[in-house]
Amino acid sequence: MATRASAQSEGMDVIEVLPRLRMLRFPVGAAYLWRDGDGLTLIDTGTADCAARIEEVLDGELRRIVLTHWHEDHTGSAAELAARHGAQVVAHRSEAPVIRGEAAGAPAVLEEFEIPIRAALPPLPPAPPCRVDREVEDGDVLDFGGGAVVVAVPGHTDGSIALHLPGPRVLFTGDAVANVGRTMLGVFNTDRGRAVASLHRLAELDVDTAVFGHGDPLAHGAGAALRQAAGATG
Repeated sequence: MATRASAQSEGMDVIEVLPRLRMLRFPVGAAYLWRDGDGLTLIDTGTADCAARIEEVLDGELRRIVLTHWHEDHTGSAAELAARHGAQVVAHRSEAPVIRGEAAGAPAVLEEFEIPIRAALPPLPPAPPCRVDREVEDGDVLDFGGGAVVVAVPGHTDGSIALHLPGPRVLFTGDAVANVGRTMLGVFNTDRGRAVASLHRLAELDVDTAVFGHGDPLAHGAGAALRQAAGATG
């Protein structure tokens, strides 16, 4: 099981998922810190008010920020952190224009059950435009965690990505999958059919640990949970 550490800052919990992986849980969504020696990779950045809280737990050099997709609860603090730390910013080539502020992202096509859920959510602060230094595509490999494979998972957004670390068998799903009460397809998708296909693709990967844009991390047994979710989703 993941180990909950004491809160490091008001409005953020720090959870040790694995010795090299920490979850930073915010009131909306989460970010993740992966450690390689004294180098850190940050996957997603929370909303636009999270940078200072993230910096309180940086205990190494922030070398890389990977953005799983353009939504404000994932990219909100990216520009501030990238500017302060000189970290490389990585995103899918389809998301990069939106993250840079050059294009608008496609809105979600809500399922009927999602309408009241969306209506109950508080408005999020807009994400300031952020540079993207490296635009990636499916199959590209990033230099952390022994080689992090970019997995294209369109459906939540056109350019959503997951990251698979085959060595330690870790998966960062972004919002392609959620784990709120149970492991399931993420909500608020632009194309449900593509999102379902992406969930099935992730379920085929060899993973033991999975972490999500929303919901509790699975330190062990994640592969079985993903397969069960895919089997229950048509």
